[in-house]
Amino acid sequence: MGKKPIYVEIPIKAHMDNLWKVTQTPEEHEKWDLRFLSITYLPKNEGEPQHFTYRTNIGFGLSIKGWGKSVGTHNASDGAKTSSLHFGTDQKMSLIKEGRGYWKYHPQSDGTIQFLTQYHYDTRWGKFGELIDLIFRPLMGWATALSFDVARRWLEKGEAPATQYVRFFSTWMISVLFFIVWTYHGLVPKLLFMHPTEISMTTGVLPLTEQQAVWLNNVVGSLEILFGLLWLVYSKKHHLFKLQLIVFPLLGLSAVMADTSHLTHPFNPLTFNLALMILSAAGLLVSRDVPTAKQCIRQPK
Repeated sequence: MGKKPIYVEIPIKAHMDNLWKVTQTPEEHEKWDLRFLSITYLPKNEGEPQHFTYRTNIGFGLSIKGWGKSVGTHNASDGAKTSSLHFGTDQKMSLIKEGRGYWKYHPQSDGTIQFLTQYHYDTRWGKFGELIDLIFRPLMGWATALSFDVARRWLEKGEAPATQYVRFFSTWMISVLFFIVWTYHGLVPKLLFMHPTEISMTTGVLPLTEQQAVWLNNVVGSLEILFGLLWLVYSKKHHLFKLQLIVFPLLGLSAVMADTSHLTHPFNPLTFNLALMILSAAGLLVSRDVPTAKQCIRQPK
């Protein structure tokens, strides 16, 4: 376990009992933690650690089953609490072999609780596993941070974790789609092949020569690719959705003005841009105030 451990911290304005319940009760914990599909406590005797099993999906219908135990809790005189964990799995297809970590709950004078975790783990598959972990470990940190913000919003705003995840992943699926749409239409019919329809639509709207229209479409194609990349890197997605609610009607109108015969084509500019405009409106509705991993502190103070 020589690699840097994963650390996540977030302030949550909630009562200690409520935060303890949603993080220490399996039925509540599995609702907000993206890393786990299910958590099941096993029977325990007095004075023994609490053993549990967990299951997490890895995609393609596959899941990882693991074991864990709470090796101790500590209640400090200032009201702070600590819960230590030991976890792992015997399944060979799991990158994680075994790990340890803890959760801490520090009450603050302003009524918030600094909720934090730090954990580390051993990997399988030798050098190949270490290479995969260069990508997997940041993803685990991101999933932990996103889950912490979902728990915070659940306790502070009363928004169910399932609803938050629907909005979060809907926003990102729509964003990836627009990245593909803008990048493809900027790259393929403009920069790579310069489709004749692109030239005719430009000269039909603007008083340009064919050579000037080619130059303009090269510029527009480059801008479309840049705008497509914004969908992946710009965090305030609702700004982009609002912009598209203006852009798509203009694009559809300009294409029809250039040549009304386009209206008879299958998947013509009018219906295509109308569909993208409606999808932008739907994206705007779901993209406001979504949970984000950026709410969390990722380095210990």
